[in-house]
Amino acid sequence: MRRYVIIGNGVAAAGCIEGIRSVDAAGSITVISAEEHPVYCRPLISYYLEQKTDRERMNYRAPSFYADNGVTVLYGKRAEKIDPDARQITLSSGESLPYDALCVCTGSSPFVPPMQGLDTVAQKFSFMTLDDALALEQAVTPDSRVLIVGAGLIGLKCAEGLHGRVKSIAVCDLAPRVLSSILDDRCAQMMQQHLEQHGISFLLGTSAKEFQGNKAIMQNGETVGFDVLVLAVGVRANTALVKDAGGTVSRGIAVDTQCRTDLPDIFAAGDCTEYRDISSGAQKIMALMPNAYMQGHTAGVNMAGGEAAFDNAIPMNSIGFFGLHCHTAGSQPEGCEVFEEADSSHIKRLFVKDDRLTGFMLIGHMHRTGIYTALIRNQTPLSSVDFARLRIEPQLAAMGAAYRDRVLKGVI
Repeated sequence: MRRYVIIGNGVAAAGCIEGIRSVDAAGSITVISAEEHPVYCRPLISYYLEQKTDRERMNYRAPSFYADNGVTVLYGKRAEKIDPDARQITLSSGESLPYDALCVCTGSSPFVPPMQGLDTVAQKFSFMTLDDALALEQAVTPDSRVLIVGAGLIGLKCAEGLHGRVKSIAVCDLAPRVLSSILDDRCAQMMQQHLEQHGISFLLGTSAKEFQGNKAIMQNGETVGFDVLVLAVGVRANTALVKDAGGTVSRGIAVDTQCRTDLPDIFAAGDCTEYRDISSGAQKIMALMPNAYMQGHTAGVNMAGGEAAFDNAIPMNSIGFFGLHCHTAGSQPEGCEVFEEADSSHIKRLFVKDDRLTGFMLIGHMHRTGIYTALIRNQTPLSSVDFARLRIEPQLAAMGAAYRDRVLKGVI
């Protein structure tokens, strides 16, 4: 009986379990889970703070998921070392766990740059896990002044989650705009104005350089008082286990389209990995829940002796703040054409190069955006569809008869 081990217990791990079981119904599966919780949807932690969901509804799978799949979960334990020659893992408890096939789904951790006086701040938090959200919930009161360092996805979702539960929320970031990793100036301005209308204040182009208790000294010389500090500067992939075992690591763990590392029978999936973005051709980390699941499932199938590939990955984000939704995908290569449609409540920006849709940014208009995503992911020549029509509205009628038959009728 084959022994499968998965390090990590997030969405990629759930995909890996289901991938294994689609091929091998009998092998043993052991999950090493540093967190004490079953797999849950991390993007929902801000909705938990908003009291729009509860812990039960945050679960990614049913309570019987592990039992139904014959999985043993080691809660509250960490993998400390992988020995690829002996094919075993050393746990934080000192135990050794053997494996025949291993998948590393270690995710990422908050990155906190050196900040003078950070140790003088009594109430400081990250915002990546359910435990972070539970701790933050206990710390804030209706009189709390919250300072969030980081105006990216994590920081802004934290701001939305705390809205209405605290006295004030200020967000600072060295970048000159919000969501700088996914939005350009034009789109970021609309999103920032929307957030400001809901009472979130911003200090952009500057960040905290020093803390003196409940006071932040900004790089521009301004002083900001606060009661609760949230550090959401960024994240780093957890690559140390594979690196220390001799595997190839850059910003993330290097994997191929089968989610294999260059170590024998060791796979990796999710936010800890680096792989090819087909919209730009670059190797990058694409920390996205759908990609994590698909990578995990691909790894599981291959671990169990099947054949699967995840070879059409693109960066993609779908997020909303106070009812204004934003969807981005793909890339904006140098020299691309930009097609824009905008008014006071929405923006659509499409990026085109070499007869391909390479990326898009949409704010406030989410109708049938999967068609745009499919054009990027499938690298469809725009000359083969009615792109003039698609620029106005994503619609199946503009995709051609062959595409419609494949999508609507299942014709191969």
